[in-house]
Amino acid sequence: MRLLIVRERLTYDDAKKYHCVKNNELLRWQKLQEEIKVWDIGVRAFHWSLVILFFIAYVSGEDEESVHIYSGYAVLALVIFRVVWGFIGTKYARFSDFIYGPHTVMQYARSVFSTKPLHYIGHNPLGGWMVVLLLLSLIGVSWSGLEVYGAEGHGPLAGDMIIAPAIADEGGHDSVKSGQEEFWEEIHEVFANFTLFLVILHISGAITASFIHRENLVRAMITGYKKDT
Repeated sequence: MRLLIVRERLTYDDAKKYHCVKNNELLRWQKLQEEIKVWDIGVRAFHWSLVILFFIAYVSGEDEESVHIYSGYAVLALVIFRVVWGFIGTKYARFSDFIYGPHTVMQYARSVFSTKPLHYIGHNPLGGWMVVLLLLSLIGVSWSGLEVYGAEGHGPLAGDMIIAPAIADEGGHDSVKSGQEEFWEEIHEVFANFTLFLVILHISGAITASFIHRENLVRAMITGYKKDT
């Protein structure tokens, strides 16, 4: 019955009349009335799984090769899921809900420094583009990682390594392979560090937005609910 009250948004007096709540539950009941379901289970599972797997992949890059490889595959699978979910998922999960044009982004950025900052139920315009940048950077990390693995003769890109016929002897093969592997390792490292930089910006932005809008965005990404304001 209490769940029915929240969904239909009955007034507290109605709830009292039908004996649906007790006096000592007023505060909790009013709090639930002010919240709306924003993040579906897919978005939340993606977010926290990515946090864990990216951390594992990043710290295991130098020593634990097998852990790094499999966590990297898992990150790539998550990114593919999120891209697909951005087109077919629920309202606030779709790219169409949080990708805004330059004018809207600048308007929101200016409002952050005003006394009445604009509030968005889903991702705000700055947060929406951060999501896009993170996904693109993660794609770069994943692809360059597959190229490194392929240069070592493993993974789905192992057959793409090019060896010039003129230097196809043992020494020439090794030199080409070493050069290709080194190139992709550098690209992979750049993307990994850039992604970490974006993560730090994302965390800073979430803390700032939580303070400005007086809402707990970390809690929202756990429960799925945000303030309906």
